[in-house]
Amino acid sequence: MATKQIIHGVFGDEVPMMEACKKLRASGIRVKDVFTPFPVHGLDPVIGVPRTRLAICAFIYGITGMSLATLMMWYMQIHDWPADIGGKPNWAYYFNIPAFIPITFESTVFCAAHGMALTYLLRCWLVPGAKAKNPDPRTTDDKFLVYLELNDEQAKKADAILKENGAEEVNYKGTLHIEPAY
Repeated sequence: MATKQIIHGVFGDEVPMMEACKKLRASGIRVKDVFTPFPVHGLDPVIGVPRTRLAICAFIYGITGMSLATLMMWYMQIHDWPADIGGKPNWAYYFNIPAFIPITFESTVFCAAHGMALTYLLRCWLVPGAKAKNPDPRTTDDKFLVYLELNDEQAKKADAILKENGAEEVNYKGTLHIEPAY
């Protein structure tokens, strides 16, 4: 059974926090997470967060919305009750494509936006009643927190790096016991 220490490095500004994260990663220490009061541009590649796949989900949701809108308009305007324009009913969808573009566009955007929002909320598990993941409430106001889970040797090195880069506090929050995976 491995034991890791939980360390919180608290910063008052994002610039020294970013420098500390760069130095931690350069020395081979994995940054588990960073909590900030606002989005920090360029933080994800510094701490090693992989690129999001939310854009792929948006494309799939958009295609779904476009397909549903096309099917709905074909069924309503062509198949079930052909629209009578100038005394002539419409018998083919492609004759009326310009008139259907606004509905297709709106349905595509509607499905993509709502699908992405639901995917984000479920992926982050931001649902009613979920326990907050923020380890320090000050990070919702004006503090930046670097969350580390390290063994004893890495903890000493990380402590030095955090203090060198202007950490206001380096807090040891206990140990984490990790069961071996068989």
